[in-house]
Amino acid sequence: MWNSGCSWGWGPGYFFGGPFGMIIGLVFWAVIIYAIFRLISNLTNRYAEVSRKEETALDILKRRYAKGEIDTEEFTKRKKEL
Repeated sequence: MWNSGCSWGWGPGYFFGGPFGMIIGLVFWAVIIYAIFRLISNLTNRYAEVSRKEETALDILKRRYAKGEIDTEEFTKRKKEL
């Protein structure tokens, strides 16, 4: 039977023994949950990269024009060249 007066042993709320056992247990589970989250996130990003289509020269030109890197005259000139 568990001794309720013993604060240094294993018992409810303790992952490891000692006064910092509960804190160590919470940190341990936080690291495990974070690692699982990162694993799922990385796998999702890999599948997204595979399914992403190749960007054409015209797509790059349109993106640069939308960002304001080139003006209308430059955009029209380069578009005709393509």
